[in-house]
Amino acid sequence: MAKKITKEDIVEEIAKVVDCSKKAAAESLNVVLAEIEKALKQGKNVVLTGFGSFSVSKRKARSGRNPQTGKSIKIPAKKVPKFKAGKGLKDAVK
Repeated sequence: MAKKITKEDIVEEIAKVVDCSKKAAAESLNVVLAEIEKALKQGKNVVLTGFGSFSVSKRKARSGRNPQTGKSIKIPAKKVPKFKAGKGLKDAVK
């Protein structure tokens, strides 16, 4: 199983590369993530060229089944975040 990279790992790398405190690196990362979240809440797409794009997708209401009881249930429509990898990220992972 592959090792997971956590938010803290990213903060440490930012602090090392940019030569700043971990606090400043964490604040920077939090601002970026908050801006992506804010844009998605407003229904906007976020495009990070070479990395990928974030968007909001609408799921239709559907019927499902409760796995514990087997009873049929209605699953309401909802919006979900979606990520599509860009060419640069796809090429890096090959």
